[in-house]
Amino acid sequence: MTSDADLSRLATDLARMFRDRNQQLVTAESCTGGWVGKVLTEIPGSSAWYLGGVVSYCNQLKSSLLDVQPATLAAHGAVSAETAREMAIGAISRLGGSCALSVTGIAGPDGGTADKPVGLVWFGWVLKRGAAIVEEVANERFAGDRDAIRRAAVARALQGMLDLAGRDG
Repeated sequence: MTSDADLSRLATDLARMFRDRNQQLVTAESCTGGWVGKVLTEIPGSSAWYLGGVVSYCNQLKSSLLDVQPATLAAHGAVSAETAREMAIGAISRLGGSCALSVTGIAGPDGGTADKPVGLVWFGWVLKRGAAIVEEVANERFAGDRDAIRRAAVARALQGMLDLAGRDG
């Protein structure tokens, strides 16, 4: 199980990298309910590299605040590669910054289906590189109760941002 110390270490590693590179991060969260932002803002001085985020639990807010297209939600659902990608792109477009991450999934205990089981979480990461934008999406299926799934999702979101941004430097 991912511990608070694990989350703190990941956030501290991100903070160091973003400070050293003068980059700023924004977030778009659904199933984690702002937990990524919480972990990031526990670091003193995080306002120098973390601009903030949007918690968009319902599809209406995903569309109105993060520019997720209603057609994307209708065709693929909120828990999909397409939605995670559009959430991250929408966050960087709407909130600014040079990097964005998104998280959307099914933390349970209910809401899962055969195609999208409880524990399925999609992630999106976006990095501005000059005029270009580098995008990456991935999914994981986490086991455990709601807290364990959400905690693991926060860790994966942070690690994914570290991995993508680290390849840029």
